[in-house]
Amino acid sequence: MQTVSEAGEALVEDIERVGHKIAEARRSIGQVIFGQEDVVEQTLITLLAGGHALLIGVPGLAKTRLVETLGTVLGLDDKRVQFTPDLMPADILGSEVLEESDSGQRSFRFIHGPVFCQLLMADEINRASPRTQSALLQAMQEKTVSIAGHRHPLPAPFHVLATQNPLEQEGTYPLPEAQLDRFLLQVDVSYPELEAERRMLIATTGIEEDSATQVFTADELRAAQRLVRRIPVGDSVVDAILRLVRAGRPDDSGDPQMRAQIAWGPGPRASQALMLAVRARALMDGRLAPSIDDVVALAAPVLRHRMALTFAARADGISIGDIIGRLTAPLG
Repeated sequence: MQTVSEAGEALVEDIERVGHKIAEARRSIGQVIFGQEDVVEQTLITLLAGGHALLIGVPGLAKTRLVETLGTVLGLDDKRVQFTPDLMPADILGSEVLEESDSGQRSFRFIHGPVFCQLLMADEINRASPRTQSALLQAMQEKTVSIAGHRHPLPAPFHVLATQNPLEQEGTYPLPEAQLDRFLLQVDVSYPELEAERRMLIATTGIEEDSATQVFTADELRAAQRLVRRIPVGDSVVDAILRLVRAGRPDDSGDPQMRAQIAWGPGPRASQALMLAVRARALMDGRLAPSIDDVVALAAPVLRHRMALTFAARADGISIGDIIGRLTAPLG
């Protein structure tokens, strides 16, 4: 039986070992994805925490390529679904078909849809109808699919990385709030810096392109996810998470101006997401415990899709980012 000291030493060794592999994975991703360090970091944090990510940005910013690269680097069975207005739930989940044997006996057989994979890329998810978008709700939360009264478990690990075009573009449908809450992080993808775009331009228009190499296996990723949950979190960080999330709720906010600007705020799932995300960020840096700086850094990706502004706040030109900035200011 391990003593407390031996258990602590084993935890330190595991964190260092996984931290080195994560650094190697980031280098492999960097051979294909130029710049976008924050996007890569936040997406890896999502996967290490065992969650799903929503990547938002205009077309052409390598969101799809990033997801494909992550499937290669992390050794996951990945599939892609292009969401369109005529996509039906059965096109994602699968369906039962009636078959007749040579003896004339009829029976139903379930044909698995593309959701039965370890990494599902839901490309342009907000171009499908709300009915089809909602088909992913059970899969994302319970890791199972119910068809014709039968439950079908999904492979482990199971992650959804969805890309979304800005809502101002033609042919988009806003995601329902219940589904948005299932995404651990919302990752905003912006235009690359000049030097990164220069390197991308040269590297992707030649005869050959660099490709990413596998660093993790699916089992190693699951082990890293279990390690994230073993990382200790200090009381000061727990208190900072609770203060931050609760301050974003109109009924709990002590700021009258904030109450007038927030229509609805983050629920307990936001606290859980932030707790897992700060642990994963500490692991990525090879640190033994998260800090309040991690809470501040991840506040926006965790909260911005879990809050809504009042009409008056939007009319005054206030953004969710402004609100989150005021919420994190007391944390330093």
